[in-house]
Amino acid sequence: MADSPQYFDLITMGRIGVDLYPLQTGVPLPQVETFGKFLGGSAANVAVAAARLGRSTAVITRTGDDPFGVYLHQALKDFGVDDRWVTPVADYPTPVTFCEIFPPDDFPLYFYRRPKAPDLEIHTHELDLEAIRAAGIFWITGTGLSEEPSRSATLDALRARAKAGTTVFDLDWRPMFWRDPDQARPYYREALEHATVAVGNLDECEIATGVREPAACAEALLAAGVELAVVKQGPKGVLAVHRDGTRAEVPPVPVDVVNGLGAGDAFGGSLCHGLLSGRSLEETMRHANAAGALVASRLACSSAMPAQQEITDLLARAASPSPAGPPSQS
Repeated sequence: MADSPQYFDLITMGRIGVDLYPLQTGVPLPQVETFGKFLGGSAANVAVAAARLGRSTAVITRTGDDPFGVYLHQALKDFGVDDRWVTPVADYPTPVTFCEIFPPDDFPLYFYRRPKAPDLEIHTHELDLEAIRAAGIFWITGTGLSEEPSRSATLDALRARAKAGTTVFDLDWRPMFWRDPDQARPYYREALEHATVAVGNLDECEIATGVREPAACAEALLAAGVELAVVKQGPKGVLAVHRDGTRAEVPPVPVDVVNGLGAGDAFGGSLCHGLLSGRSLEETMRHANAAGALVASRLACSSAMPAQQEITDLLARAASPSPAGPPSQS
């Protein structure tokens, strides 16, 4: 570790892996013949998305001590993400994730993270807590709470952060990583006490709060301790409510969906960029929605993350639909 903290606009902590996505659309996995290999995992993707928007980013995670781990280091560097806190675990292979692509809204995921994913082997003593405290935004995920020692390391990082700057809890509910929702809820509640922003879709908000109606979810998240609640509603857009009473409800951006996976991570990277830039809540949500829509219109996740000009151009096109009418919505 460095003697003095390295400042980053954004440090994320959590899942990384290799995405192996079919190069055929509408084909079940048993019949798929070719795949593309991409960097994946929500924490890594959010860091990539923010780096594409010009932010200095780093990720805290672990890979296997294998060729896929080497690939992930190289991919992070290629995307401009600092990999100093990405370390190997000899005992477990780097995870791979497969998906099936059935647009517009069916993208089954198959996680290969057994016997255990190395990104769940993050230990508190390995953390650079000074750098975590110094970061403009620190971002953690629900998956990081699913097993020890990652669970304790994540909560210890949040305590050390002590709500310095902006601390985002990506609710990131993946039922296959937990025995049942009741096991997750106490850890979600504890993480919310230390976060300033909570982000999740309705399923994830229900796990965290026990309620599902969007406005009720937002209020419950605020009551749990955050200052900003961001509730993603799919085809109904996104609702964001700040503790100071500011509220933004933004519709989705129309696109022809190719692969909906990764859209949430693009949303997250753009959300971080907007928060760091001091944009209004509504402008932040509009740009984050557009970033997510752009990734949904592309095959990959990490390599599909948009630059600022692409987001600006999509918002301009959405504001002036063609005479032929709008395309299908994401």
